[in-house]
Amino acid sequence: MTERYDVLVVGAGPAGLAAAQAAASHGVRVGLRDAQARAGGQVWRHDVLAGVPRLARRSIAAALAPAGVEWLAQTRVLLAEAGDLLVEDPQRARRLEYAALVLATGARELLLPFPGWTLPGVTGAGGLQALAKQDWPLAGKRVVVAGSGPLLFAAAATARRHGARVLGIHEQAGREAVARFAVGLWRWPGKLAQAMALRAQLLGTGYHCGSLVRRALGAERVQAVEIEGQHGVQRLDCDLVAVGYGLVPDLRLAHMLGCASEAEGAHERISVDGAQRTSIAGVYAAGEVCGIGGRDCARVEGAMAGHAAAGAQARAAQLQGARRHARAFAAQLRRHFALRPEVRGLAEPDTVVCRCEDVPLCALDGYTDSRSAKLATRCGMGACQGRICGSVLAELGRFPRRGDRPPLFPARLSSLSGEAAANPRDA
Repeated sequence: MTERYDVLVVGAGPAGLAAAQAAASHGVRVGLRDAQARAGGQVWRHDVLAGVPRLARRSIAAALAPAGVEWLAQTRVLLAEAGDLLVEDPQRARRLEYAALVLATGARELLLPFPGWTLPGVTGAGGLQALAKQDWPLAGKRVVVAGSGPLLFAAAATARRHGARVLGIHEQAGREAVARFAVGLWRWPGKLAQAMALRAQLLGTGYHCGSLVRRALGAERVQAVEIEGQHGVQRLDCDLVAVGYGLVPDLRLAHMLGCASEAEGAHERISVDGAQRTSIAGVYAAGEVCGIGGRDCARVEGAMAGHAAAGAQARAAQLQGARRHARAFAAQLRRHFALRPEVRGLAEPDTVVCRCEDVPLCALDGYTDSRSAKLATRCGMGACQGRICGSVLAELGRFPRRGDRPPLFPARLSSLSGEAAANPRDA
C-alpha cells in the first residue's frame, strides 16, 4: 500500500509540529509521522500528572487541526530512498511517497561512561525525566542529578514534582562560565523566564558548579555516588542517579537519504541553506538535526521548513531574523557549557563502554576505526546498534561515529520481505 503527500514531516516535536502547521496553511496535503502515540516529541512528552505545557497544547492543536494534516502515530521509518519512505506501524507496513520531506527527527541524550554507570538506578538526565512522566515510581527516592546544561533543571523539577527528593544538581561547568551565561540571558526574555520558573520549583535544592559524578557505587543497584567538586571528593548516599551531558542530533534518516553534514564538535549536524533545504532536492531539515538549539529554535526552523516545503519561500525568508536570534542562544549554550577534559577522562580501562555487548574501554585499545573494533570486539553490535556507544566513542575521541545500517529500527520480517519493500512503486 502506498500513500502520497505533498509534504511529509518526520517527527512531531516542536520543529515537526511547526512545520506541519506552516505547510498546511498553504493548502497542501501534509503527513505528520512520529514513533510515539502522542504528538509532542521528547521535550513535550505527555506527563501522567501534569499533561503538557500550555504552549505544547496550543502547538499540537494547531498542527493537527487543519483538514489537510494526517496524523501518523506510532509509525517508524525503516528504509528511505528518494521520494518515499518504508514505514511500519503496529498493524502494517506501507510506503509513504512525498513531493517534499521535512526531517525533524530531534536528538538523543549524550551519555558518557564512568565507573558504575551500568548499575541499575543510573539513568540519563533526560531518561529520568521521560520515565517520571510515564509514572515510574519516584516518590520518596533520593535522586542525584548531574551532567551539564539546562536539561538538568528540567529533569530535577520533573523528578521533584513526582515526589522524589532531589539531593542536588551537579553541573560540570565552572561557576564563572555559568554566571556569564546567566548574565547574558536578558537577550532572550523567554529563556530567562523559563529558567527563573524552574529555579523557583527547585527552592532548597543545591546547584553545584564545577562538580561531577566520578563513580556510582553499589552491589546490585546504585547506593551512593562519589562526587568531585571544589572541595574535593565526597560520597553521597542515594537511590537514583541521573547524569546527562547534553544532546546529540539524530541524523540516521538524514544519512540514509544522503544529506550532507558538517562537524559540530565531536559530532555532526545536517547542512542547510537559508530556507532549511538540505543538499538533497526536496528534503528539508529543522531543529536539533541542524545543531542542538533548543525548543524555540526548533519551532522557528520548523516553520521555515514547512513554508519552504510548500513552495512559500518568501514566508520562510521572513523568519530568518528570528532564526539567527534563536541560534545565537544555542551558541551561548555551547560556549559556556562546553565539557571539561575531566569529563571525557572519567572512564577507567575496565569501564564498560558498549553496554549491549559488555565491551570495556581497554578492549578498544589499538583500533583506529569503528569497523575494525566492531569486528574484533562486537562493540556496537547489540540491540542499540551502536547508537549509544558510537556517540560515546566519538565524544571520547576514539574514532568518529559511523553511519547506521538499515533498517533504522528493529522491524517485522514481513515489513522487510513483503511486497511493499520488494516493489516500492507498485505496492
